[in-house]
Amino acid sequence: MNENLFASFTTPSLVGIPIVMLIIMFPTIMFPSPNRLINNRTITIQQWLIKLVLKQMMLIHSNKGRTWSLMLITLILFIGTTNLLGLLPHSFTPTTQLSMNLGMAIPLWAGAVLLGFRHKTKMSLAHFLPQGTPIILIPMLVIIETISLFIQPMALAVRLTANITAGHLLMHLIGGATSVLFSISTPAALTTFIILLLLTMLEFAVALIQAYVFTLLVSLYLHDNT
Repeated sequence: MNENLFASFTTPSLVGIPIVMLIIMFPTIMFPSPNRLINNRTITIQQWLIKLVLKQMMLIHSNKGRTWSLMLITLILFIGTTNLLGLLPHSFTPTTQLSMNLGMAIPLWAGAVLLGFRHKTKMSLAHFLPQGTPIILIPMLVIIETISLFIQPMALAVRLTANITAGHLLMHLIGGATSVLFSISTPAALTTFIILLLLTMLEFAVALIQAYVFTLLVSLYLHDNT
């Protein structure tokens, strides 16, 4: 129980060299490129799920927005697999780092917003001032809408970081309590162990849901600007 609660969130290193880039690249191994005429069951199921999710996300987009389909499906696969791999014992989850999540959110948000200002300049500027606004409220509304626009990438990154970090901390705390209770009270230890199993199942769902929510919000920002 004296173990540092945040030790699992420290960037791992090998001989003093950070290996976070290798960890980030690792999920690509789980999605090999098919090189056979007839794929095996695993690749077939992967491709079916990818097409299903991609079709669902692209329904609301115009032809210009659908050019981002490869970017969006890559994003959801990367975040989802990274979150799932982070649930393995003694592993590191890059999506618990706010800096990394901001590195994903800001470029995608900025690209969508700049695309809107380029192709839908009037509509993009109209978001800063709703129609029928009283003259006295115009400066205040413009400031509020500008702040809300720049908060969007921060909200994306913080939501993902907070949800993944909170789940890992809770699992760590309950796991530590379970190991201590085994030497004190076996029934209480079994109860906390069952809670830990249920929480682990919930975290598997949260890992996938957060990947979908992050990508869906980026998709909605893109839809508003194309």
